[in-house]
Amino acid sequence: MKWLGIYFGLYVLVTIGVYHVLVVKLEAGFGVWPWIAFLLLGLVCLYFALTAPTDAWSMWWGYNAFINLWSVKEMFDQRERVRQQCCR
Repeated sequence: MKWLGIYFGLYVLVTIGVYHVLVVKLEAGFGVWPWIAFLLLGLVCLYFALTAPTDAWSMWWGYNAFINLWSVKEMFDQRERVRQQCCR
């Protein structure tokens, strides 16, 4: 049996939940400036995905690249959600 897909699926599930909480807490505490860290981390992971020695590692690094790059967008979206919520 091959378990890599199951492990990766669980990893994706956990990291999506962790990143959701992380974006909310970082935006509440620091504003949107942490987007720079997400961008840099995403670009580093993207580089590692392109240079990974195996497909499994490339998949893992690629996923991490895009969850960090997506978090850049989510930082700004979270700011707008907070503004809309407090101005109702």
